[in-house]
Amino acid sequence: MLPDDPETRLKTVRDAIAHAARLAGREPDAITLIAISKTHPIEEIEPLLVAGQRVFGENRVQEAAAKWPALRSAWPDIALHLVGQLQSNKAEEAVALFDAIHSVDRSSLVAALARAMDKQDRRPACFVQVNIGDEAQKGGCAISDLPALLEEARVANLPVAGLMAVPPAHTEAAPYFALLAKLARDHGLTGLSMGMSGDYETAVTLGATHVRVGTALFGGRA
Repeated sequence: MLPDDPETRLKTVRDAIAHAARLAGREPDAITLIAISKTHPIEEIEPLLVAGQRVFGENRVQEAAAKWPALRSAWPDIALHLVGQLQSNKAEEAVALFDAIHSVDRSSLVAALARAMDKQDRRPACFVQVNIGDEAQKGGCAISDLPALLEEARVANLPVAGLMAVPPAHTEAAPYFALLAKLARDHGLTGLSMGMSGDYETAVTLGATHVRVGTALFGGRA
């Protein structure tokens, strides 16, 4: 049962992140909590802003464009992350709106983002999404395709911050988090976007730098 007030929910998650970080010999400040606000209206987001949360994640460009300009006018220090799949034809809007994009997963999107970034002279941080469980229904590049895609991103001058993955549902997430961390090390990357409401503490102990938490902060989605 989630606490009723957003401030208590936020403190509970932050305390859990800090505890997991210390268990792993890490500094809690090294982990960025992304509050996943997809499907939640402005009136549910504002209490978390009042409680001090400033980093939020959305799944869709259109939904984010409808909600966040007004909120950013009141809280200009907000950082907005795109955590859902991105169509290449939405790259220009995404570059204009988001501070980080967690779903770079194919050559056509690399090219579209590079064009948009050059045009706008704006370079959001990019995480390359890996299909860590080799699931046909999920986005992300195959592990075997990762070296080539990273090279394409670097040639295109995308600011690659790290890797992102969503482990298969209803399985132990730790081996997949450990594999993503190894892939990042192998490619000289330090950013790891992994872990959600059910497993973010495990992700932190295995090196996550960004955790994407929705339900534990907002409750169930509409």
